[in-house]
Amino acid sequence: MSSRRSASARRSGGTPPREYSAGGVVVRDDEVVVIVPTRRAADGSRVLALPKGHVDPGETPLEAAEREVREETGVVAKPAGQLGEARYWYRRDGRTIGKTVTFYLFRYLEGDTRDHDEEVEEARWIPLREAQTQLTHAAEREMVGLAMACLEKDR
Repeated sequence: MSSRRSASARRSGGTPPREYSAGGVVVRDDEVVVIVPTRRAADGSRVLALPKGHVDPGETPLEAAEREVREETGVVAKPAGQLGEARYWYRRDGRTIGKTVTFYLFRYLEGDTRDHDEEVEEARWIPLREAQTQLTHAAEREMVGLAMACLEKDR
């Protein structure tokens, strides 16, 4: 833990709160489905992201990832393996929150990206290589890279 985070944790009386989420890298041919959430970045810009969300009580991370993929993208996908975890810190209401997101590789089965929920402004397919440079968050770009490596092994 960095000294800044340690000092923040000490000031708040303990360790910062942690959140756990799960998400998916859904592939179809050489494309991945991405979302533009309705929530903007801190600077007001649009975010290009992978589908992800909180793990609900009684749900496994894989079940949460499948649900979030379906809700946020409108597509149904089959799990093909765990890719890894993205860990980062963010600020909400003046508090530092630690977040861990477990990502899974999925293969597209069916569905239409226009059938996403109200938390998403847009869901669309883009080339995997484009996602490696266009996704807003470095950790998500890394997950796309891991997915591409897995797909290469399968060829």
